[in-house]
Amino acid sequence: MNAKFSVKTIVAIGIGAALFFVCGRFIAIPSPVPNTTITIQYGILAFMAVEFGPIAGLLIGLIGHALIDASYGWGVWWSWVIASGVFGLLMGICTSKVNLDGGKFEKGDIIRFNVSQVICHVICWGAVAPVLDILIYQEPVEKLFAQGLVSGISNAVTTAIVGTLICLAFALTKPKSGSLSKED
Repeated sequence: MNAKFSVKTIVAIGIGAALFFVCGRFIAIPSPVPNTTITIQYGILAFMAVEFGPIAGLLIGLIGHALIDASYGWGVWWSWVIASGVFGLLMGICTSKVNLDGGKFEKGDIIRFNVSQVICHVICWGAVAPVLDILIYQEPVEKLFAQGLVSGISNAVTTAIVGTLICLAFALTKPKSGSLSKED
């Protein structure tokens, strides 16, 4: 995989990581499960991964989540940071056929986006984060899968709402492919 980045992509990574951080740190509703919150940052991450690709999604998730953890003062919880990065990577791969720059985010694209994000959340919060928690931190299994279940469900719901709306709004700002025709 060729990892050439344009200036636009590098700037998007910085802005995306900052937005991920702000939303994850300051727009968070505590859940009934310890150390989990309901947030909207995964909708932003999903949009950024669709628009800028899997490597940008990976870096936005890694950097943004590491900043959130570091800001709380308990240290960086690497298992969840890696899961956030994997979510961005997988979303960029799964939605590579969605072309928001073409000015279209239609029913098929919305379905692809949402099926992809649900699958990516299941992988990340049902497998990646809990397994890494067990391997890295020797955390109790019951607690981990409860956290993963709550996080996966809440992230999927907020991504479906916020991510879909951002993708729709962004696509509306772009001219539709083929909308300008040469007059005879």
